[in-house]
Amino acid sequence: MSKPHIRQELSELEADLRKEIGALLETKQQAVEVTDCSLSELIDKLTEIKLSEHPLYHKLLRLDAAACQLDIGLYGLCSDCETEIETQRLLDDPTEQRCASCAEHYKHEHGLELRLSH
Repeated sequence: MSKPHIRQELSELEADLRKEIGALLETKQQAVEVTDCSLSELIDKLTEIKLSEHPLYHKLLRLDAAACQLDIGLYGLCSDCETEIETQRLLDDPTEQRCASCAEHYKHEHGLELRLSH
């Protein structure tokens, strides 16, 4: 995948995510303008209004991380082991942060944490 293609994919994801967040905020009766702020400002605003546990917030974080990685030339590298993320994983989800091996390890470790905390 070329850098312009990746940037286009991320832009489309961002537009869709902003629409979903806008709809969510309307249901929560929150007056936040989602189109005129940066991703980091939007993350801050959602944190302020206590939506940091919502799945859309986590999608926003992943999108922001992917955009930042693309800007600094680290897009497509695993955030844990720094090897290349499998192409199919990135095609399935352009915001993917981990290779298959690290994703499985992360899932196992965090699943265990959740079981231990209940």
